[in-house]
Amino acid sequence: MFNDRTISFIGGGVMGEAMIRGLVEQKLVAPDRVVVADPWQPRLDELGERHGVQVTRDNGEAAEAGQIVVLSIKPQSVGAVLPQIRGRLRGDDLLLSILAGTPIRILADGSAHAPVVRAMPNTPAQIGRGISVWTATPEVSGRQRDEARAILGALGREIFLDDERYLDMATALSGSGPGYVFLLMEALIDSGVHMGFPRRVSEELVVETLRGSVEFAAQSGKHAAELRNQVTSPGGTTAAALYHMEKGGLRTVVSRGIWAAYQRSIELGRVGDERGKGGAD
Repeated sequence: MFNDRTISFIGGGVMGEAMIRGLVEQKLVAPDRVVVADPWQPRLDELGERHGVQVTRDNGEAAEAGQIVVLSIKPQSVGAVLPQIRGRLRGDDLLLSILAGTPIRILADGSAHAPVVRAMPNTPAQIGRGISVWTATPEVSGRQRDEARAILGALGREIFLDDERYLDMATALSGSGPGYVFLLMEALIDSGVHMGFPRRVSEELVVETLRGSVEFAAQSGKHAAELRNQVTSPGGTTAAALYHMEKGGLRTVVSRGIWAAYQRSIELGRVGDERGKGGAD
């Protein structure tokens, strides 16, 4: 799909590499049509050797080289990076950002570039099982939308929404979601060890229980409450456990935690706005 296009990545971290791996392994782009910019030379050497991509420490050089420029840096670095690529993108280039909590207005103003896609993937993208929520400015063409969809599709599933406010919600729910799942896994595994299981056995039981439950829920098409009721016999072991979890406020704690993540994403956008303005002046 990208035979005549060069894709540049500003930032060679975990998510950037996941996108590169997906694109190259699915043969959507040739390795020599991928450019990666990162300040850490050992990381660049690693990426170049592992994936056969071009590398540079110059963000502006990478931006000029690509028709599609992917921002895969830390949100805290946006104020320093945007001035480095400002004026380097051509009018028909696409800027695609996976920065958490960084609004499109910051990206467009800081880069002086209107065609912008903002996306929020999550960490299962590293194995091609992620899900990304994304939106685009009106200046993004139909071809560019297809390209954005293909890039994000290399990470797993993707959902387009035309209202940017959903991106902060997605950051809190699906973007940070794996962290919540890993915490639950940790608690379940530790509970198994507390009862007397060897940790290795407890880990296998928990991982397979979660994997099977999620796949069963996806295939069944039933509401989570209905599935829960199916395994909760009156007066049984599951009912006893769920009673204490509900009594302990599990739902409230989860809801408050996700709301805090949502508010933090919005706050990061405000902080980034100040940094973006400072960098662009």
